[in-house]
Amino acid sequence: MTHLQPPTGTRAGDNLHMTSAVSVWWTPRRLLLASVVVAVLTIGLKTLAWYVTGSVGLLSDALESFVNLASAVFALAMVTIAQRPADDDHPYGHTKAEYFSSGFEGVLILGAALAIGWTAVGRLFDPRELEAPGLGLGLSVVSAALNGLLAALMLRASRMHRHKGVAGAEAVEADARHLLTDVYTTGGVVLGVGLVFLTGWLWLDAVVALLVAANIVREGLHLIQRATAGLMDQALDPELQKRIDDVLAQFVDPQRPDLLRFDHVSTRRAGQRRFVDLHMHMPPNWTLRRAAALRMSVEQALMSAIPGLRATIQLLPGDVEAHFHDQEDLK
Repeated sequence: MTHLQPPTGTRAGDNLHMTSAVSVWWTPRRLLLASVVVAVLTIGLKTLAWYVTGSVGLLSDALESFVNLASAVFALAMVTIAQRPADDDHPYGHTKAEYFSSGFEGVLILGAALAIGWTAVGRLFDPRELEAPGLGLGLSVVSAALNGLLAALMLRASRMHRHKGVAGAEAVEADARHLLTDVYTTGGVVLGVGLVFLTGWLWLDAVVALLVAANIVREGLHLIQRATAGLMDQALDPELQKRIDDVLAQFVDPQRPDLLRFDHVSTRRAGQRRFVDLHMHMPPNWTLRRAAALRMSVEQALMSAIPGLRATIQLLPGDVEAHFHDQEDLK
């Protein structure tokens, strides 16, 4: 397998160097620590924005930032667990701990949505004048900029870490997408409060808060669904499945497809660990040494194509078939 390297001094080379610097320096733990710091800053900014304006829309935005803080702290704890090496009680490692982070974050988001909705309904029937909206909106815009910059960095780093099979990428991406939701929420709140100031329609403040609640409910349900899928041993993405198929096809002779073949290929993922199980059929007259050498070559090719992959290959003669889920096997 040939890996092309971009020439040094070219734009591709510069991008590669920048990518490596981001992935090395911005580890999952450092990114989540940065998320904790930014969450504290935005809580202060948004709470001050709500205090000076009295806007329930800005209050809903501030409440979501408390969720950001709790989520980042919990994600940091789960990533610390996920990076522990395998032991006697957990021979496959601890990488699934990342999914608990996504699920917990989703539950917190739903709780925040309920609190926002409750407050917004009360304000809908008792609208109030807003004070110092310019200052409040300015503080909100600053907090949104901080969250947006951090989210962009976290998404970029999570993609690189996932490609390399680094534990913690799942939790980093979940936290980044939550931060992006916070940015969109702040944008909606700023627009709503601005319209209240321009039109004098005080009820718009409560309506904006209800829309914020509905939006973060959607994001919370998405995170919970994603965590559930991971804990249920979901198969690898179609792109990775295709990589596996392409690697296996390299070992099959198109002139003699009956000489060597693969079947019963099944995959699953646990955090950033990927697993594939398959059967490799070969001529029955091959020696065990020859079969084992070929199996090692297939395993190395699969692991080179997909970092973090763990392959389990069962050797079978070409004239032997393994039938799963047959009635005879279930007796």
